[in-house]
Amino acid sequence: MHIDYPYRLDARGRTAAAGDDDYLRDLIEQVLFTTPGERVNRPTFGSGILRLIFAPASPEVAATAQLVVQAALREWLGDLITVESVEVETDPAREGTLAVALVYTVIRTQQRTTARFTRQV
Repeated sequence: MHIDYPYRLDARGRTAAAGDDDYLRDLIEQVLFTTPGERVNRPTFGSGILRLIFAPASPEVAATAQLVVQAALREWLGDLITVESVEVETDPAREGTLAVALVYTVIRTQQRTTARFTRQV
């Protein structure tokens, strides 16, 4: 078992735990939505994708976002997952909302997973 993210207490008042799948999803979320420079002892950790949320919508920005996400996930979680596809989009109905659709394979189990991560800025 692993410590759940974000940190919280469970019903018994103990540190909440996460199983392997949830823990891996938590790690991916941390890489996606952490801006490089936020972590003191890991200044290059993160993808920096939140910087692109207010960039004008264009194919170039979308391609840049996908490359940034793939590179960050490969660097920080490349020993745990293989990224198959990434789609990054902003939600025009909800300004300031970023969504990342990700298809990846867990290396240890060879399980293919599809996940969607959203963050409102």
